[in-house]
Amino acid sequence: APVVRRHRRYRLADRPMQLATSYLPAELARATAIAEPDTGPGGIYARLAEQGRAPAHFTEEIRVRMPTPDESEALNLNRGTPVLDVLRTALTAEHVPVEFNEMTLDGSAYVLQYDFDA
Repeated sequence: APVVRRHRRYRLADRPMQLATSYLPAELARATAIAEPDTGPGGIYARLAEQGRAPAHFTEEIRVRMPTPDESEALNLNRGTPVLDVLRTALTAEHVPVEFNEMTLDGSAYVLQYDFDA
């Protein structure tokens, strides 16, 4: 199905920290602020909520790997620094996918913490 692709590079104090590419169903994103450079307050999730399609559940897959040359350059990584790939799917309360987000994180800049019941 057609999608709207949003690619971003996040910085903290001018240091690149993360690359993110989101894919959203074109039927939800086209002709909305989701397809604009500035999605407005609350970002794409707020825009989805306005349509009654707010994310209510997320699933993530995380991998650690060495970066590609393009990723090393975009994130200004020191040689030998790994990246974390976070593949996230956002789903509505009815478990309808509304976004797939591939994030590449500077492995030297993040600590991932998860709390959950057994």
